[in-house]
Amino acid sequence: MTDYFNSNYPSIDALRIKAKQRMPKFAFEYLDGGCFSEINLQRNTQDIRDIQLQPYYLRDYQGTSLKTELFGETYDAPFGMAPIGLQGLMWPKSCEILAQAAVDHKLPFVLSTVGTASIETIAEITAGKFWFQLYHPVEGKLRDQILERAWNAGCRTLVILADTPTFAYRPKEIKNGLSIPPKMTLNNILQMCTHPTWSLSQMVEGTPEFKTMKSYIPKGLNIKHLGMFMNKTFSGRLTEDKIKVLRDAWKGNLVIKGIVNPEEANLAVELGLDGLIVSNHGGRQLDSGQSTVDALGGLQAYKGKIKIMMDSGLRSGPDIANALATGADFTFVGRAPMYGVGALGKKGGNHTFTMLKRQLQQVMEQVGCEQVSDFPKHLIKP
Repeated sequence: MTDYFNSNYPSIDALRIKAKQRMPKFAFEYLDGGCFSEINLQRNTQDIRDIQLQPYYLRDYQGTSLKTELFGETYDAPFGMAPIGLQGLMWPKSCEILAQAAVDHKLPFVLSTVGTASIETIAEITAGKFWFQLYHPVEGKLRDQILERAWNAGCRTLVILADTPTFAYRPKEIKNGLSIPPKMTLNNILQMCTHPTWSLSQMVEGTPEFKTMKSYIPKGLNIKHLGMFMNKTFSGRLTEDKIKVLRDAWKGNLVIKGIVNPEEANLAVELGLDGLIVSNHGGRQLDSGQSTVDALGGLQAYKGKIKIMMDSGLRSGPDIANALATGADFTFVGRAPMYGVGALGKKGGNHTFTMLKRQLQQVMEQVGCEQVSDFPKHLIKP
C-alpha cells in the first residue's frame, strides 16, 4: 500500500475534481474554501508558483535523497500531514486514514485538538510518533489535562496555534450552516442524499465528533449548544505569558504555528521554542495578509536559530521544492491529502503521498539537487 499510485489521478487538481464529485457540497466547501473573498487562499499558491529554480546540468551529480532530519527523527520526505479539524466531516475516518498513510510513508502526522480521532487512537496508529496541535483552552486545568494525555500517549512535539485569535468569517460555511454555532439545513440533507457513498460511510462510522474533547463536553448538548461550548472553551488570544507557561510545562519540542513576521519569530527564539511554522491557516483566517512563502522569505535571519517550517498553499511536489528553496526546513500539506481521501477513500492518503514524493524527486533530479537542504542553492532570487 505504501507505493500505491492511481494513474488516473496524477495531480492534486485531478484529485480535487474527483473529491468534489464524491463529497456533499457543504463538506467539500468546508475543505476547499477560505475566508471572505478567498484572495489569500489563491495568493498562497500563486506566489509559490512565481518562484523559479536554477538547474545545473553539467555538475557532478551523485543522486537524490528526500530524507530529512527534524527534531532527531529522520523522515522519508521533507513534508508531513498538517493538522486539520473536523476531517471526519469531510470524509469518514479520514483522520485515521491519513495517520496510517503518514506512518506508511514515514512522515510526521499532526493531530488537531478539534480532529475527529482521539489522541489515544492516533497514538495507537502511529505507535506514539505523532505531533499534537493545541488550540489553547481558556482554562489552565483543561490545558494541563490535554497536555498530559498527549505526553502519556507518546507525543513529543507540541504545536501551539497562534493564528486563530477569533473565529473566521467564511461565507461558504455560514451559508452551509457550518459556522459557530452550526446548523443542519434542508439543502445539506438533500446533498447527503445525492452522495450515497459518503452518506453510507458516515452511517457506518457514526456522526463525526471532537474525539479528543469528547470527555470534557457536557452530555446531552444539541448541535447549537455544542458550538457555543467550543466557542467559549477556546476563545482567546495566544500571548507571551501563555507561551512561557507552555514552555515550562512541555518537556518535548515546542513549535508555534502561524508566525509570519520577524518580530514574533524573534520572540519565539527568545522564549526558547524549537520551531515555528509559517502559516496563514490556509487562507482561512485573514484575506488581506501575506502569502506564506512571501512571509517565509522575510524570516531567513532566524535560519539556524530555530527550525523554520511552512504550510498553506502547497499543492504539488514543485510547490514543496519552491518552499524549500525559499528557506523552509520542512513543509506540511493539508488540503492535498484530504482531496486524495475524498477522491479515493482509504487509498487516498497513500496515493497522495506517493505522488508528492515522485514529483519532488523529479524536480530534484532535474535541477541537480542531491539533498533537500541544498534547495536554496537553486533559488533564482528576484
